[in-house]
Amino acid sequence: MPASTQRLLKVSVSPHVRSRESVERIMWTVVACLVPPLILSVFIFGIQTLIITAVSVISCVTVEALSQKALGRRITIHDGSAVITGILIAFVIPPGVSYLMPVLGAVMAIYIGKHLLGGIGFNIFNPALLARAFLLATFPVAMTSAWLPPLKDMAIFSYLATPIDAVVTATPLAVLKTQGLAAFTEHFGAIPNLYTTFFLGWRPGCIGETSGLLIVLGGLYLLYRGYITWHIPVSVLTTIALGTWCFGGETLFSGDPLLAILSGGALLGAFFMANDYVTCPVNRTAQLVYGVGIGLFTVLIRLKGGYPEGICYAILLMNPVSSVLDSWFKPKRFAPPLGGGQ
Repeated sequence: MPASTQRLLKVSVSPHVRSRESVERIMWTVVACLVPPLILSVFIFGIQTLIITAVSVISCVTVEALSQKALGRRITIHDGSAVITGILIAFVIPPGVSYLMPVLGAVMAIYIGKHLLGGIGFNIFNPALLARAFLLATFPVAMTSAWLPPLKDMAIFSYLATPIDAVVTATPLAVLKTQGLAAFTEHFGAIPNLYTTFFLGWRPGCIGETSGLLIVLGGLYLLYRGYITWHIPVSVLTTIALGTWCFGGETLFSGDPLLAILSGGALLGAFFMANDYVTCPVNRTAQLVYGVGIGLFTVLIRLKGGYPEGICYAILLMNPVSSVLDSWFKPKRFAPPLGGGQ
């Protein structure tokens, strides 16, 4: 038998196809995609957003190491998962909160939401959003009022001289929900200009959710690398847009779908939260249904709930359903079923 044929017949143990991708590589790539929105938030709101993010990341990494040590597990702080959680916790809280809040959020996310449920790969809920829900329940005043105006006296420079500690503004969604469209346009300007302004990030909001442009660019890079698919972000954003257009105005079909996507945390949630590998479905059809569910809950909470933003709770409500959706939408089996106990 020729030598070339012998090589073709050689069979080794699995895995037969190796990939350069790893958990660490994916996690640190996501971290890199989150850096541009963080830099912009420092420019918009001041250096304290960088301090809050650093406190959150250090807290998450520390709690991760202590949790794994206490539970007798291998310490894996180098894989980047705790760093991502720390950044995302900072991204979903207002820039005017105290530094204690991200520390408490880290304990809730890493120890309770992640390691008490088995560690990475076993958590039911997105840890960062679990931390936000916890902070919103325990510090409702700070989480709904500690907003800062964008570019206040060139925020990054003014904070170095005089720390900003005042409650000075409200988010677009809060004004739109509590005061209506007329007050919204009076507060933030004419609608056509707002599309560009909000897309670039010149608006009050949570630390990492303001710049739609940078979030979309980061999400598109994750799509390009194959780390996420289009199914969840497209279904989430399309459902929010359609639901707001149908029911978000003073009459039916008079809501502003583009403003609904740009003025809250919808983009950050759709690209970086809802696609969490552990808590989202694997099957593509299930991902579409999962995204539609998140979009519907977001619209329902925004329009009828007590809080102006709803995507945090929408994702948390759909997280436990992801495994059920995977079982409902199993891929079609091409081979005949095995019989006779084989």
